[in-house]
Parts: sequence; structure tokens; C-alpha cells
Amino acid sequence: MAGGWARDGAVSEQIEDSIQDELSRMKARRQPVGESLTHCAECEEPIPEARRAALPGVKLCIDCQQERDSAYTQRGGINRRGSKDSQLK
Repeated sequence: MAGGWARDGAVSEQIEDSIQDELSRMKARRQPVGESLTHCAECEEPIPEARRAALPGVKLCIDCQQERDSAYTQRGGINRRGSKDSQLK
């Protein structure tokens, strides 16, 4: 599939690199570990027993966790394809 000056397998390597980058980013988002708190670390409201049993190591109540999750931060990605449209931005 690679053409021009690209060596054989270059496209597959780009795809694999993109997958590895995303897997590394997802692994960096650590899940809670250890013992769950009985009260939220931010608002001090009690954390329901069912939530503590379902998510070991939970530190936030549902409302605080939803607020934290909804705070989307856009990250700049690397366009390995180098398409003309991406260069116009």
C-alpha cells in the first residue's frame, strides 16, 4: 500500500504506532486501587456501599465523578498521514 519513497510495510507501521500510542494513553489513565473511601474525597458525602463494592478503591461519589469525567480536555494529536487538509489547519 505504501508508495513513492516509503519502504514496504510503512503504512502498517504507522497504524501499529497509532494503536500503541492510544494504548499507552489509556494505560496512563489509572483506575483506583486499594480500599474504597466511605465518604467522597471532594464533597464529603457518603459513598453508597454498592458503589464501593462495584469499584474497589473508589474515592469519589457519583456526582463528583461525573463532574470530573465531563470536564473534557482536548489533546493535540499527531497526524501521521500528513494529508493536505490537515496541513491547512
